[in-house]
Amino acid sequence: MPQPVLMPQPVSPVEISIVVPVYREAKNILPFIDRTRSALGSLDNLGVSYEIIFAVDPSHDGTERLIENEARLDPRVKMLLFSRRFGQPAATMSGILACSGNWCAVIDVDLQDPPELIWDLYRKALTDGGYDVVYAQRSSRRGETVVKKTIAWLGYKLIHGLSDLDIPPNTGDFRIISRRVIEELRLLNETHGFLRGLVSFVGFRQTSIMYDRDVRLNGKGKYNRYLGSIRIGLNGLISFSSRPLFVMSIMGVFFAGLSFLLGAWYAFQKFVLGIPLTPGLTTTVLIVSFFSGIQLLSLGLVGEYVGRIYDEVKRRPLSIVDKKVNM
Repeated sequence: MPQPVLMPQPVSPVEISIVVPVYREAKNILPFIDRTRSALGSLDNLGVSYEIIFAVDPSHDGTERLIENEARLDPRVKMLLFSRRFGQPAATMSGILACSGNWCAVIDVDLQDPPELIWDLYRKALTDGGYDVVYAQRSSRRGETVVKKTIAWLGYKLIHGLSDLDIPPNTGDFRIISRRVIEELRLLNETHGFLRGLVSFVGFRQTSIMYDRDVRLNGKGKYNRYLGSIRIGLNGLISFSSRPLFVMSIMGVFFAGLSFLLGAWYAFQKFVLGIPLTPGLTTTVLIVSFFSGIQLLSLGLVGEYVGRIYDEVKRRPLSIVDKKVNM
C-alpha cells in the first residue's frame, strides 16, 4: 500500500463524507458497507474520520430497514430518506449539501465503482499543492453492452462539442470534492442538478485518476439503461449550452435556402428549358413530412429550454426529506 501523505488539520470532525444515492438496492447495501469499511479501515489508524450517507428514494424491498439496522450499530452510517422518489441526480445533490465532511466522495452502491478508490482520490487531492476536485475516469467499462457504450461515447462527444464547459469524457459522478466546492454548489441552487457539469462550472484545480469499472454486483440498474443515459446527457447539454438552439437556427436557414433553390430550379426547367412538370404526390409527401419533422424537432428543443426555465422560476426544493438517521 502507498505511504500515507501528510494530512491537513480538519475543520470539521468528519474528514470524508461518502454520499451514496440509493433506490431499491437491498441486495447491495450490506456488501457495499462491508467493503467500504474494509477499504477505509486504514483511515482510522491515521486519525481520518469518515461517514457514509445513504441518500434514499423510498424503496419497497427493505433497503431503508437494512440501512437503519446498520446505523444502529455504527454511527458513521447515516441516511436521508426522501418523501418520494426524486431521482438519482436530486438524491446525490441533496446528500452532498447535507454532508458535514471537509471532503465529499460520491459513489454508487452497486460496486461498479470500487470503494478502495476513495482513499486514492483523497490522497490525490492532497498532492501537488492540492486539488479541489479529483474525478475517477474510466479506462474500461466492463459489463456494459456495445449499444450502451456507443450512446455514452456519442453523448460525451456532443456535450464536448456543443457545451461551453469542458466535461471530461468517460466520467460519472464518482469523484471527491472539497468543502469549498460543496459551498459553491450550494450557492448555484439549480433544480436540474447535472453534477458533472456543475462541478466543471465551479472550477478550481481539478485532476483525475484512471480506473477499470467493474460489473454490477447484484440486480439491475433502476433507470432505463438507454433512455436514462440519453436523458442524463440531454440534461447536461441543455443545462450548460444554448448552442443547440443556434444549430437549429442554422438548419432553418439552410433548409429555407434549399427550398428556394429547388423552387428556382423548377421555374428554370419550366420557363427556360420548356420541360413540362408533372406534379408528384410522393415527392410532395416526402418534402412536407421532412420539413414537418424538422419543425417538430425544433419546437421540442425549444420546449426543453422553456421547461427548464419554468422549473427554475418556480424554485421548488431539490428534494424533501422524510426521515434522517444519525444526522
